[in-house]
Amino acid sequence: MNQTTLPPAIFLMGPTASGKTDLAAYLYKNLPVELISVDSALVYQEMNIGTAKPNAALLAEAPHALIDIISPTAVYSAAQFRNDALRLMADITSRGKIPLLVGGTMLYFKALENGFSQLPEADAEVRHMIEEEASKVGWPAMHAKLALVDPESAARLQPNDVQRIERALEVYRITGQSMTSLHQATSGDTLPYRLLKLALVPSDRKVLHERIAVRFDHMLADGFVNEVKALVKKYPALTSDSTSMRCVGYRQALEYLAGAYQESELRDRGIFATRQLAKRQLTWLRGMEDLQQIDCLSAEMHQDVFNIVSAFIKGQ
Repeated sequence: MNQTTLPPAIFLMGPTASGKTDLAAYLYKNLPVELISVDSALVYQEMNIGTAKPNAALLAEAPHALIDIISPTAVYSAAQFRNDALRLMADITSRGKIPLLVGGTMLYFKALENGFSQLPEADAEVRHMIEEEASKVGWPAMHAKLALVDPESAARLQPNDVQRIERALEVYRITGQSMTSLHQATSGDTLPYRLLKLALVPSDRKVLHERIAVRFDHMLADGFVNEVKALVKKYPALTSDSTSMRCVGYRQALEYLAGAYQESELRDRGIFATRQLAKRQLTWLRGMEDLQQIDCLSAEMHQDVFNIVSAFIKGQ
């Protein structure tokens, strides 16, 4: 199908604390768009403060699909996201509206646009967590863990094949699917939409870092630690290895509640982890093609993006 005959869709991407949510709400109120969240943390119910989830008032004014869809004990993969997003986009388009996908989970955006023709790239944070775990229990035990989620791969590997065990576990923890299933059911389907890809990028990284610190302080003041405490009480199965607890800030809060360090160190570690997340998000964006970058620190950001999206909708 010719690009000009494809229905339009918009990606609104950016690092954490870049102002994506408020901008998306503004566009929703002023343009014929409907919003789909692209955020691996916002899918979890009852995880509101630490994920910076839009509050009820904002969601009432500008509804986002794919928020609060699973329990904190469940797993939601990039493949599930792609299926859900494609279904929602088709429905939005059928009603004469334009899907606007907003968030910071770059793996989800990549999966949606390109399918799963390739396995996910290495993730330094996930690998570090696997290596830390292995240092405590040993690689044979990690091989046994792999056998539970990807028995085919485990059967091919010796318990001391560290590199391949680590990669297979990494793939599973990033995608929620085994390496075997991804190899067997790869999909290189291109996205059947005319895409506008917008990236909110800070002109001054230090200002973004300041925003991240201020926001984490607000989370602590709003009761983030009590939120995590309530989650662990309600869901005893939650540990620092749970997918939901690997969201930025939650692992640090669990360690703090376990007595690993004082609240001041929780603050420092939470802010550092969030800044590292922003760094990874910006690295992803640098590797993406056909992006229009907008300075997320500009006072005219909302109007600038409105103008760009309006022209795109009109086909200009």
